Amino acid sequence: MGIFSRMTDIINSNLTALLDKAEDPQKMIRMMIQEMEETLVEVRSSSARVIADRKTTGRRVDRMRQESLEWEKKAMLAIGKGREDLARAALNEKQQIEREIDLVDEELAALDDHLNHLNEEVGQLQTKLTDAKAKQKAMLMRQSTVESRLRVKRQNSKSTLDNAVDKFERFERRMDSLEGQIESMDVGTESSTDLKSQIDALENDDKISDELARLKEKMTKVD
Repeated sequence: MGIFSRMTDIINSNLTALLDKAEDPQKMIRMMIQEMEETLVEVRSSSARVIADRKTTGRRVDRMRQESLEWEKKAMLAIGKGREDLARAALNEKQQIEREIDLVDEELAALDDHLNHLNEEVGQLQTKLTDAKAKQKAMLMRQSTVESRLRVKRQNSKSTLDNAVDKFERFERRMDSLEGQIESMDVGTESSTDLKSQIDALENDDKISDELARLKEKMTKVD
């Protein structure tokens, strides 16, 4: 692809549309920036050569105009000396030089148009390059922000999970402690309870026997 064709494609391209279609926008924008920078270097090198040619051609046409003036002076001198033949010859030389000057002027005009075109396209390309770098910077900042948010979210999720686990473990320890307290209160009470029950049963049996004897005695007296 020629330098001017590539530069035109870049200038006419819609950066946003291209990046939206790209599978890897960051990679694509890096490539675009690199290509734009390389194109700018080539265009500026071409501009430098055209400027050098313009200066050389300008000096050449200046010398030719000076030479044309010299032939005109010679023609005037010949006329003053009555040498019309020499005057005609001098004017002929002057006309030939002026025809060359016309051609060189056309060449200068073409060089000027070329330079103006290059300057215009370089300006547009520089604008595109600035835009691309701004988009690259925005993408990098966006990526950094997303990564930071993701890290914070992961940290928060881990922290929430750790807190939940800690709370559960504290609850388990508390329940273990309460159960331990309850069980400690029952330590040694089971055997004493059984013994007390047996003694109470004996006392109760004695009361029943006494009550039974009283009723029998009462019934005997009635008979």
